[in-house]
Amino acid sequence: MGKGGALSEGVVKKVLLSYAYVAIWIFLSFTVIVYNKYILDRKMYNWPFPISLTMIHMAFCSSIAYLLVRVFKLVEPVSMSRELYFQSVVPIGLLYSLSLWFSNSAYIFLSVSFIQMLKALMPVAVYSIGVLFKKDAFKSDTMLNMVSISIGVAIAAYGEAKFDSWGVMLQLLAVAFEATRLVLIQILLNAKGISLNPITSLYYVAPCCFAFLCVPWVIVEYPLLRDTSSFHLDFAIFGTNSLCAFALNLAVFLLVGKTSALTMNVAGVVKDWLLIAFSWSVIKDTVTPINLFGYGLAFLGVAYYNHSKLQGLKAAEAQKKAQQADEEAGRLLEERETDGSGRKSETQN
Repeated sequence: MGKGGALSEGVVKKVLLSYAYVAIWIFLSFTVIVYNKYILDRKMYNWPFPISLTMIHMAFCSSIAYLLVRVFKLVEPVSMSRELYFQSVVPIGLLYSLSLWFSNSAYIFLSVSFIQMLKALMPVAVYSIGVLFKKDAFKSDTMLNMVSISIGVAIAAYGEAKFDSWGVMLQLLAVAFEATRLVLIQILLNAKGISLNPITSLYYVAPCCFAFLCVPWVIVEYPLLRDTSSFHLDFAIFGTNSLCAFALNLAVFLLVGKTSALTMNVAGVVKDWLLIAFSWSVIKDTVTPINLFGYGLAFLGVAYYNHSKLQGLKAAEAQKKAQQADEEAGRLLEERETDGSGRKSETQN
C-alpha cells in the first residue's frame, strides 16, 4: 500500500510539473505575441519598425547568452569548427532572421486572431518541406489531412473582416521560412549529433540573425528612424519585451526537454484559442463566424495530425522496447548456454 501510494504521488508530481511547464510556455508565448503587437501596431504604441524590434531582441539575447557561456561559464559551449558553423548555423540563422522579420511585420497589418489562424498552416509547411528534403515519407492520408487544414485556413481568410493581402503574404512567408528552418535543424545539426540548448542556440544563432538583419535595416528602417527626431528608445518597454523574448526561448527548451515537442504542439493549439479569445474580447478585433468555422476545421486537422504523430511515437517506442527485450532475452539465453557448457565440462573432468 505504501509503495503504491508513493508511486501514485510520484506520478501526480510528474503530471503537475508537466502542466506547470505547459502553463509557463503558454503564458510567455502569449505575452510575447501580445507585447509585440502592442509595440508594432499603429493604433497602440505606434512603433512600426519590425526589423529594429527583432534586432533589439537578437542583441539582448546574444548579450545574455555570451555572459552565461563566456563570462560566468554557467553553460558549456558546443565544440564546433568554423566550417561547420558556416555550413550549418549560418543558413539556420538566415532563415530564423527572415522568419522573425516577416512574422513581426505581419502584426502591423493583421489582427492577432487572424495571425494565429494563419499559423495553423505550420504542420502543412513542415510536412511538405520535410517530404521535399526527403526527411518525411509521402503518405496520401497525411497529405489529405494537410489539404483539410489548408481549406480551413482558406475559409478563415475568406471570412476575415480586415483582410490585408500584404500582411497575409508576410505571415505565409514567415511560416515557410520557419518550417524550412525546423527541417534544416534536423538535417544540418541533429543528423550530425549536434544538440543545442536554448542558451547555446542563442549564443551561436542570435549574432548571425543580427548580422543578417543589418542589411535590410540600413535600407528600409534606418532612414525613417534617422528622420524621426522625436524618437527615443524606451528602455522599460523594450527591455521587458526583450526579457520576455529571452525567457520564451528558455521555456521552449524546458517544455520540450521535460515533456516532448508533441506536447508543445498541443499546447500551441490551446494558446491559439486563448489568443483568439483575447484578441476578440480585449483588443476588440473582429472575429466573424466564418473565421471561427474555418479555423475550427483547420484545428480539427491539426488535432488529427498531432494524434497521428502521437500514435507513431507510441508505436516506435513499443517497437524499441520489444527490440530491447529480445536483445536482453538473447543475452540471458547465451549466458545460460555458456554457463551450462562450463558445468558440463567440469562434470566430464
